[in-house]
Amino acid sequence: MDFKNLISFLKALQQNNQKEWMDANRKWYHEVRNDFVLWLDKMNAQLASMDDEYYDTPGKKGINRINNNLMFHPNKPIYKDHFGAGLDKRPNTGDFYVEIGIERSMFAGGLWRPDPKTLRSIREAIDYDGEDLKKILNKKSFKERFGGLYEDEKLKMAPKGFSNDHTHIDLLRNKTFAVAMEFSSERVHKEDYEQFLIDCYFEMLPFRRYLNKAITV
Repeated sequence: MDFKNLISFLKALQQNNQKEWMDANRKWYHEVRNDFVLWLDKMNAQLASMDDEYYDTPGKKGINRINNNLMFHPNKPIYKDHFGAGLDKRPNTGDFYVEIGIERSMFAGGLWRPDPKTLRSIREAIDYDGEDLKKILNKKSFKERFGGLYEDEKLKMAPKGFSNDHTHIDLLRNKTFAVAMEFSSERVHKEDYEQFLIDCYFEMLPFRRYLNKAITV
């Protein structure tokens, strides 16, 4: 994967964030996108060979659109400043997200502001065995990579059906259950970047499996 070409394209795109420029450079875009899809295929195959429960996610299915959704975010530029994709992308569950941007890249996973039914399922799982989730979040190597849960809006009081003195009230008040690791995009140029991705995937896996079990069982 030629990450230098990918980032060069993104830099040029952000300096010319217009449909006319994209149309004139469509060949370059497809060259970069196809290269990224092939790289995703490679990582998909590697992870599938290492994780028996991995959900096969070819690059074309995992990659996100480069266009921003202007219907919901009309003030954003037309095109994103990164390429993003999901791996282990089982329908209706939280995937392992990979993002490569101009200055910042990241790995993330979990569920961002899930719908009320899904959120209720997660909270019921925490009510039942929240200690298991806390063990995952408090594991030293996990905290070193991801810190804690992604900081987002929280309820001021306990959610409906739970008491304010619940043992796991700190978790129950969350609206988002996700973790993320950001790093300089210089990291993607290093020879061990793919191993770095694999290590982060497996470090995050118990967290993602906990959530996905909660919303599917």
